[in-house]
Amino acid sequence: MPPPLFKGVFFDLDGTLADTAPDLVAAANLLRQSRQLAALPFEELRPKASAGARGLIEGAFGYSPDHPDFLMLRDEFLSNYEKNICVNSRLFDGIEELLQTFEDHQLAWGIVTNKIERFTVPLLKLMGISDRSHANVSGDTTPHAKPHPAPILKAAEICGIDPSVCIYVGDDLRDIEAGKAAGMKTVAAAYGYCGCDEPISDWGADYIIHHPLELNQIIFAKP
Repeated sequence: MPPPLFKGVFFDLDGTLADTAPDLVAAANLLRQSRQLAALPFEELRPKASAGARGLIEGAFGYSPDHPDFLMLRDEFLSNYEKNICVNSRLFDGIEELLQTFEDHQLAWGIVTNKIERFTVPLLKLMGISDRSHANVSGDTTPHAKPHPAPILKAAEICGIDPSVCIYVGDDLRDIEAGKAAGMKTVAAAYGYCGCDEPISDWGADYIIHHPLELNQIIFAKP
C-alpha cells in the first residue's frame, strides 16, 4: 500500500466501529416485556441504536424526551444495558483487519462517541480495543457532545494531530456535521444504523462506504 493520506482516523462507536445494536435493542425490549408488552422485531429497533436511550425509547414506546415517563424509562433502560453491555455486541466484519492495517502503518486511530464514559470504558475493555485506541472520547468527556466538534477536536488533541489531516467516520448525520465542523474529512458508514430521516446521500459527507474495508481505498489512495 502507498503511505496513508491522513495522519489520524477517528470512529463513532455504535453503528460504525461496533455492532452494539443487539444488546441495546435487548435492553429496550426488556422495558417492554416488564410492562407485559410484546418485544418488537430487532430490525424495527436497530436503526434507533445510534441515538442511544433516546432513540430506543422513542422506538419502543413512541415517547420523546418531554414525555413524563421518559426519564424513568431512560434510567431503567440504562440499568438494563449496563448489566448486559457486551453479550452480543461485536466489531463489524472487517474492522479488526482494518485496525490491524492502521497499526501496521503506525496510523493513529481513535474513538469519539456520544455514549457516556460509564458505558464506553467497560464496553471497549470487554471488546479488547480500549488499549489499542490512541484516544477514547465519550459523550461526557467534553462539555459538548456531537454534533458539536469539541469531542472530535479533543481526540485530535490527545493524539497530537492537526484535525485537517484526520478523517472521521460515522453512521449518523450528527457525526458528519461534527467531523466537518472540526475541519476533518468525513466518511458516512452506510453499513451502520443510519437512523436519520435524511437520506445518507444528503448528509454532505466527503465519502460514503458500504463496508469498513472500503476505508482503505480512501486512506491509502494514491495522491
